[in-house]
Amino acid sequence: MSASAVALVPARAGSVRVPGKNIAPLAGHPLIAYSIAAAHQSGLFGAVVVSTDSEEIAAIARRYGAEVPGLRPKEMAGSTSPDIEWVRHALAGTDWELFAILRPTSPFRTAATIRRAWERLHAVPDADSVRAVRPVREHPGKMWRLDGELMVPLLPQPQGEVPTHSRQTAALAPVYVQDSSLEIARTRIVADGEIAGRRVVPFFPEGVEGLSIDYPDELAAAERLAAEQPALLPPVGVPA
Repeated sequence: MSASAVALVPARAGSVRVPGKNIAPLAGHPLIAYSIAAAHQSGLFGAVVVSTDSEEIAAIARRYGAEVPGLRPKEMAGSTSPDIEWVRHALAGTDWELFAILRPTSPFRTAATIRRAWERLHAVPDADSVRAVRPVREHPGKMWRLDGELMVPLLPQPQGEVPTHSRQTAALAPVYVQDSSLEIARTRIVADGEIAGRRVVPFFPEGVEGLSIDYPDELAAAERLAAEQPALLPPVGVPA
């Protein structure tokens, strides 16, 4: 275990699409329990800290073995509050060298997943962070934005060449979108107002590791998957 790294589990109370999602039940435990368990089981972190604005979530988090040094201020817990605000709040007064963000909405991310991402970060010299990504299904080269009564391509188009929106997708450069399942970064970049930095290493989750529960149908899908293949979830012990 590295005492220079901390796992941060963000769990604000408000959620528009899935109310109470961070503590929604899944296979007998609240969703947040799986991220806490995976962080402990990875053996990489000196502490597992939950950042929340809710006394209820804080109590559940502590029961499952996480630390909650204090509640997140309400002004940092809105639906549009940037991550950098609560990360700064959680790291204030500490001297961790690295931090991971492990969101409760990715319960199938295991200790092995976290260790693979950790290895990816340390395999690239001077990397600022590692972040989970996946290939996009809808390529931005074929996207448009509205301009009055017309629309224009989202991306700048090459001059004298076939526009990206008129090419086969296979002819376009591969593009990846970040998912919310995992990121690990060096705390030094937080002073610059960032949580990713400039040298970002890609991490590619396998199977359902990157599954994120952001809509009611995704929670239902996770319940079915957990019932069919319970071994996909990190093992969670009975809380105190």
